[in-house]
Amino acid sequence: MQNVRAKKFLGQHFLKNEKIALKIVDLLSKETKHVLEIGPGMGVLTKYLLENEYTTHAIEIDRESVDYLKSHYKNLTIINDDFLKINLAQQFAFKFSLIGNFPYNISSQILFQIFENKDQIIEIIGMFQKEVAERIACKKGKKRGILSVLIQTYYNVEYCFSVDPHMFAPPPTVNSGVIKLIRNQRKDLKTINKRFKRVVKMAFNQKRKTIKNSLKSLDLEKNKNIEGLLNLRAEQLTIDDFILITKHAK
Repeated sequence: MQNVRAKKFLGQHFLKNEKIALKIVDLLSKETKHVLEIGPGMGVLTKYLLENEYTTHAIEIDRESVDYLKSHYKNLTIINDDFLKINLAQQFAFKFSLIGNFPYNISSQILFQIFENKDQIIEIIGMFQKEVAERIACKKGKKRGILSVLIQTYYNVEYCFSVDPHMFAPPPTVNSGVIKLIRNQRKDLKTINKRFKRVVKMAFNQKRKTIKNSLKSLDLEKNKNIEGLLNLRAEQLTIDDFILITKHAK
């Protein structure tokens, strides 16, 4: 079967460097039992995943890629579906690690999906646009944003290495970066989780303003428990600061 044609509307840029592919797969923890690969394309990561003892599943939206993978990797369980729409809890009755060369045009949506399924997805090894990867891994400063805070609330994030455009076919117009996320010990905020997301989004949507002004509608000024945080900007707050503000927000 011929190689799969990269489709622009799916944001496909196939990794073609075998050493980089193996390096990415080797980032998975030794304790890994189940792996889900997003968008395997022609299987440059898949072939190395299948060499290991853990079980490997794949989700691929592109029918042409699914046909290619089925013809080349007989032992691979492939789901022809959209990762952003699938109900992971219904599809998989176990916790798993997530891996992939993620399409850059939907990387934010993938990260939000990870956030919503944080108790099932215990590890992520992901290739992103370098700027996005750096932002997700950023612990403080101006690069921090909504997704940085949301993801770091439940995951320890490590920027692993950068990948040049010529390592892909077709080459993207930007550099890429690989990051590793490991689920931390923080329990789900549950009852305040939606409010927490709202507070973080409001704070960063007006990131040049102080918290007192960006969250003015939440009536926080009279609360002595957080008065020391009100004159700071979103990028200056820690995860625990955001949680504290959320607990006192109306």
